[in-house]
Amino acid sequence: MTSPERDFVQAHLDDLHADLDAWVRIPSISADPAHGPDVAASAEWLADALRRTGFPTVEIWPTAGAPAVYAEWPSADAGAPVALVYGHHDVQPVDPLELWEHPPFEPTRVEGPDGPELHGRGASDDKGVLVVHLLGLRAHLAATGRDTPAVTVKVLVEGEEESGSPHFEALLRERRDRLDCDVVVVSDTGMAAPDVPSAVTAMRGLADAEITLRGPAVDLHSGSFGGAVPNPLHAMAELIAKLHDDQGRVTLPGFYDAVRPLSDRERELMARVPFDERAWLAGPAASRATSGEAGFSTLERTGARPTAEVNGMWGGYTGPGHKTIIPAEAHAKVTFRLVSDQRPGEIGPMLRAWVEANVPEGIEAEVHAPPGGVAPCASDLDSPLMDALLAAIGQAFDTAPEDVLLTREGGSGPEAAIAGELGAPLLFLGVGLPTDRIHSPNERVLLPMLHRGAEAAAHLWRELAAR
Repeated sequence: MTSPERDFVQAHLDDLHADLDAWVRIPSISADPAHGPDVAASAEWLADALRRTGFPTVEIWPTAGAPAVYAEWPSADAGAPVALVYGHHDVQPVDPLELWEHPPFEPTRVEGPDGPELHGRGASDDKGVLVVHLLGLRAHLAATGRDTPAVTVKVLVEGEEESGSPHFEALLRERRDRLDCDVVVVSDTGMAAPDVPSAVTAMRGLADAEITLRGPAVDLHSGSFGGAVPNPLHAMAELIAKLHDDQGRVTLPGFYDAVRPLSDRERELMARVPFDERAWLAGPAASRATSGEAGFSTLERTGARPTAEVNGMWGGYTGPGHKTIIPAEAHAKVTFRLVSDQRPGEIGPMLRAWVEANVPEGIEAEVHAPPGGVAPCASDLDSPLMDALLAAIGQAFDTAPEDVLLTREGGSGPEAAIAGELGAPLLFLGVGLPTDRIHSPNERVLLPMLHRGAEAAAHLWRELAAR
């Protein structure tokens, strides 16, 4: 199959590759203040690329942290819908550096089992997934013979997503009048597999907390005091062990009260996604066995069910040899992934009450739960906008719209904040893969996925204008 959009994309793949190579070379690590100038340089690069693409309005928006990039290309058609593309130009840290097969900011082309890959930090998350829109919009204009897009296209790319988007909601409120749109197109997700055209329909939310348990006022000699006073590390181990029951369910009272149950239709749609559990364990999961909430598949657990995870525990002495003490304190960091209709602000008080009810006598507990968090979000499966997305993906991947599979993203981002502030529905157009090793050493992107993604983006503007 072919199309004018595909022909243009195929004829200009060198442009896409050159853009991604140049962008990946910029170490825009937002978590490290030393890379602040690099994050600013990344914003400048994107602004120049958007101008080069043809956007008549391109601006860099400062924040209290890293800069965001905004662009707008109005459609000449009266009443044309307005689409806002969201993504981020910052990247994760690269530690541990010694595990990288190639330098993380020297993009390296590798021939992989599924085709050519580009290795480098940000190659997939999120520079690769975003760069498809530069070529996609050019392909849309060339294929339709238009001077302006069939829809008004706005672009908002933040610089702090990998640091939790701490200033993004304030930016949305501050620039609210510039961001009005009919639909938000999120380009920070992926597909199920190279040969499985799919679309994300939901993302989980996130709440986090740190638990501190205090026992004796100072570290004590374990020979003189062991077995006679409470040990905060013992108490923390017991507490964390109680966080789940024997069915893998979170034990916080009320945790599931607001959870919207999966419908039979949603479970059937998720079950259509091909999933080889053994290959998943041996590959991206790098684990020996699955576990989790009883009664749900692995895909349901990772995309559609709420979770609680212990991200770190520490206390006492951890240096070489022995230091025979009862430590004064123990600490743990925990995070909760949330689904519709849970609210992140309710998790902190819930956890605090549960901890207080479960610590032994003689142990003082403190729970620090930062305000905010990330709300879950979802697309409307029955919307004409969803029909447009599925049609665009189907054309790019040579399949019927009804054969594009629907998946859920287990991670979290500021998408719910965007939808809530702007009052606009969400569509997810991403072409990353579970095997892209995002946030890990040796991140890569499969280049043929980017080629298809650019074509899907080109089709999407035409399809949205026709709804």
